Amino acid sequence: MSTIGETEPGLAAQRPSASGIRRRRTVLVAVAVAMAAALLVVVLATRDSAFERNASSPILGGLAPPVVGETTEGESFNLDRWRGRWVIVNFFSTTCVPCIIEHPELVAFAERHAAAGDARIVSIVFDDAAENVREFFAVNGGDWPVVATGAGEAAIAYGVTGVPESYLVAPSGVVVWKQLGGVTADGIDDVITELTAPT
Repeated sequence: MSTIGETEPGLAAQRPSASGIRRRRTVLVAVAVAMAAALLVVVLATRDSAFERNASSPILGGLAPPVVGETTEGESFNLDRWRGRWVIVNFFSTTCVPCIIEHPELVAFAERHAAAGDARIVSIVFDDAAENVREFFAVNGGDWPVVATGAGEAAIAYGVTGVPESYLVAPSGVVVWKQLGGVTADGIDDVITELTAPT
């Protein structure tokens, strides 16, 4: 039997220490984060790919808004000069990971159509420096025009909310397709094939 002021044997051991409480909290937080990450993976795995999530836009079905400005190489550019060809108008940034991932696909698309000259790409800088863009293209390839000055006006005209974002302009000058997220060379060609298939 214990006297006043004494502790029952084993009672102190039963009380959780401050470090034990912190350890349990850390474990609970880690479990919560892991569950959230697992849920995110499930959501991403089960929803449509970025290519399949092509978007609606008020400019679809109308003439392409102007893209006029100076490229990162100091040359003038005007989208209207490319009438008669398919044109991908691609908004991008060198700091955007999906933009970096899609870039080889744009290179492949450009190379695939270089000989026929039936399709072209113009990229428009979105919140980035021309110097960064020049360095990016030097390292990663791609020899199409990249509009730097006038890019803000173009982004507003096209209603761009984020990057990457791409628009397909038909040879007639009409915007026929919009893509939120990264594109693929095969995906763009599939859209063109579908739009040119006899009805």
